Amino acid sequence: MQKFYKIITYGCQMNVHESEKLAGILTRLDYMPTEDEALADVIVFNTCCIRENAEQHALGNLGALKYLKAKKPSLIIALGGCMIQQDNVAKEVKKSYPFVDILFGTHNLEDFGVLLKKRLETGKKVVEIVGDKPKICENVVPFRTSYPNAWVNIMQGCNNFCTYCIVPYVRGREKSRSMQAIYSEVQKLVLLGYKEITLLGQNVNSYGKDLNDGTNFAKLIDFLQEVRGEFRLRFMTNHPKDLTEELVIAIANNKNCCHAIHLPVQAGSDEILKKMNRRYTSKDYLDKVAIIKKHLPDCAITTDIMVGFPGETEQDFLDTLNLVKKVGFASAFTFVYSPRKGTIAAEMPNQIDEAVKKDRIMRLVDLCNEQTRQFSATYLNKEITILCEDYDKKRDLYLGRDQYGRMGYFKSQENLIGEFVTIKVNSATGISLYGDIVEE
Repeated sequence: MQKFYKIITYGCQMNVHESEKLAGILTRLDYMPTEDEALADVIVFNTCCIRENAEQHALGNLGALKYLKAKKPSLIIALGGCMIQQDNVAKEVKKSYPFVDILFGTHNLEDFGVLLKKRLETGKKVVEIVGDKPKICENVVPFRTSYPNAWVNIMQGCNNFCTYCIVPYVRGREKSRSMQAIYSEVQKLVLLGYKEITLLGQNVNSYGKDLNDGTNFAKLIDFLQEVRGEFRLRFMTNHPKDLTEELVIAIANNKNCCHAIHLPVQAGSDEILKKMNRRYTSKDYLDKVAIIKKHLPDCAITTDIMVGFPGETEQDFLDTLNLVKKVGFASAFTFVYSPRKGTIAAEMPNQIDEAVKKDRIMRLVDLCNEQTRQFSATYLNKEITILCEDYDKKRDLYLGRDQYGRMGYFKSQENLIGEFVTIKVNSATGISLYGDIVEE
């Protein structure tokens, strides 16, 4: 009798890729994927705790399964990911959600098949949550779901301890894979036909520091030049303090590297950056931008920006707006600070009023949207190469991104997913481009 599983994923691309690993484990145990919860024999929640609303969303959806479990007692419900690494959450789930069968942490992902087998054999709740020692899952073959894109973990954990962030507490310290292991995985993916490879880490450009053998992210980018085949190489996410000129030169010299760098600034005020423990100043950040523009003059620089951090004054916020104007970001992810229990910032005085946060985020969004529109406008009447990634049924258009990350839409009579396509852009709206295929 066929068995089915459903994985519900919250959070970033790191979690998406870890869900692919969970899917790989379940596939090898002869389970098939399904979107129908009523049909599933195993439902896995792969959670994220970066934002409190994501955590509450996960718990709300978990609670909704109580009635399904009552109707189908054989259903196995598992809760994993970084949310469950928090002691208070693990205790709450054990107490308030007794119908959950398996609790596992981020460092126990590779063992999920063993945990599932134990639950099925004993009929007892299984709890396996290791502390802050990241484990690189070299022996798990993912069931990949994002063709023609593929994600490759190059490291786990984070050593930065930004005062607003919970990640180091739930993901543990940085642990890097070997360059050879990464090279082998990337080469295999390219030979299998994947056209865009994204290297993942909480802080990819601190890669190799823990190996103590001279390895660093620039050397990895150089090494990956040896991979055979036509593909694009991306990476996320970076920390400004670890972006070096050596790395930017390596990106410029690697023909497969996209000229797009996501460099989260978070704030433009030196006082706020200090409170955040970001370990750079606004000038340091602008110096890094200057290095990028020196060696990659066409590079699309994107960023993350937070408003409403504890103690942020109007002048602090104006400093952020000023930095945004100086850099001219291709696009920006903007968000309002929200306290995360267990972080230093959550206990800081001078928490900002919600009305002030709302006013500031709207002003920031207006500025960033204008920069985004200006960047997109430079594409008009130009020919660009995009990697076709999907088909939008509602619009009857294929879509894909260029190397700078802009999404392009076009019509085609044939399925071009997985192909590099040249289109001439005839209109641009915000972050989206529209064009026609250029006939060869």
